[in-house]
Order: sequence, then structure tokens, then C-alpha cells
Amino acid sequence: MIADIRLLGPLRARIGDVSVVPSAAKPRQLLALLAVHVGRIVTIDSLLAELWEEEPPRSAATTLQTYVLQLRRKIAAAVGDGSGVSAKELLVTEHGGYRLALPAESVDVLRARDLITRGQQALAAGEDASGSTLLGDALRLWDGPALVDVPAGPRLRIERMSLEESRLGAVELRIGADLRLGRHHRLLGELTTLTAEQPLHEALHAHYMVALYRAGRAGQALEVFRRLRATLIDELGLEPSPRVQRLHQAVLAAHPDLDPVAVPGGGLPRERAGALVGPSSTASRAPLQSWS
Repeated sequence: MIADIRLLGPLRARIGDVSVVPSAAKPRQLLALLAVHVGRIVTIDSLLAELWEEEPPRSAATTLQTYVLQLRRKIAAAVGDGSGVSAKELLVTEHGGYRLALPAESVDVLRARDLITRGQQALAAGEDASGSTLLGDALRLWDGPALVDVPAGPRLRIERMSLEESRLGAVELRIGADLRLGRHHRLLGELTTLTAEQPLHEALHAHYMVALYRAGRAGQALEVFRRLRATLIDELGLEPSPRVQRLHQAVLAAHPDLDPVAVPGGGLPRERAGALVGPSSTASRAPLQSWS
């Protein structure tokens, strides 16, 4: 029996070739919350709060049981009679709650988190190419905003925000690695889109400035800074951070530390801008990863 649950975009859940996604809104919420916490007990109180927030009806507990029964019927139809596994063994009633008893790797959220962790570890070990690949693999699991077609109560709203932060953090780290690998030309289109979507995100703008500078477009790098500064002042009343201001001054001065340098013994270029933008949270040689 192969299960595949996808939350990083529209909700999709299949056991074998059969979808187990309910059509009604609240059962979809139930499935999504259980899947986010696959293998762990989700308490009845948490489920009631997710489905009805602060005003559950008197019949909420009974209605929740009905939703669980509906979901088990979907699961039973998918696994079939000859599988040797019952729906109650996959959607388990526990003391005080319910547990979706599926392997962690059957849920895309957990696969993405594992890949991001492994990517971070690779970057911390100085393995930029491996780290970029792992983070790219994680990011390709996203098919739009997480849980985009699922009504969200307080628990799922938090999960959505957390997943978006994870996605942006992975994007930032992957782009930093790609810059160190000399891939600035191929990043320009992606960074154009990302900075338009995230007009207050200093790290992405810093990456964009470096990529433009290395592509011989220093004037456009300065325009990116000007636009970021105007947006921060207009919307937040803040100047860019000292690190971004140092990067701006470095571009103005055509500072040699902004140029990529060859790895000793040949190979791809590395970045050496540490003195300009400050120490990295991952490694001192990787300053443009320090924005997460």
C-alpha cells in the first residue's frame, strides 16, 4: 500500500491510485491537520479548535466523529478488502484524539523539511553544490501556496505561515549557494520575480544586487537598493539594515570583494564579500546566507 499526501499546494491524498480527499470543507481541514502531524496524536481539543475556532456548537464532538467516519470510509474504499489493513488501523482512535498512521515520507511537508535540513547541513559543511541540489529538491515539492484550497482555522493558519517561512528560508539559502557557485546569470530572472513578490525582503534584494553586479549591471544593482530603501521607508519607516547599506557602498565603490574568485586548484568561483555584509549564520565564508 502506497500513500501520497500533498499539502504544499492544493490538497491531494491518495492511497494507491484512489483519492481519499473529502469534498466537504471541514473534513478536508480534518485530513490536512492530521496529515501535517502524521504519526502523532492530534487531540480532540485541537481538532475542535481548528474546525470551529472559539465557538464550537454543542454537537461539535459528535460531528467530529462523523467526519472521522467519513474519512475512514474513504480510506477503506482506497485500501480495499484484500490489503490486510483496515481504515481504523490507518486513522487510529487514541486516548484523547486521533492519529494518522502513515509513514512520514508519505507526506510532502515532512519530505520537504527533511530535504531542507539536509541541505542546511551540507551548506554548513561547505558543500554548496550538494546543498543547492537538496534545497532545490525541497522547493520543487511546492505546487503553490501550502493548503491553498483548504479552509484554515488557527492551527492550519500557523502551519501555512510556518511553511511559507520555511520555503523562503530555503530559497534564500539555495540562492546564496548558487551565487557562490558562480551561477549569478541564471539567477537573475528568478530574483526579479522574488523581489517583486517580496518587496520588503532584504536578503533577496541583497542577493539580487550581487547577481546584477556580477553580471556587469552595477547600475541596476543600485536601482534595486534604491527601490528597497524607498519601500522600507514608506511602509515601515525604516532604513535598510547596516549589512545591506554596506553592500550598497561596496557596489558604489566596485569593491573587489564583491567579485567571485576561483577555488584554489581550479573549479567554480566562490564569493568573498564577508567583510562587506557581515558573518554568516552558516559559515563565515558564506555571508549572503546570513539573512534567514
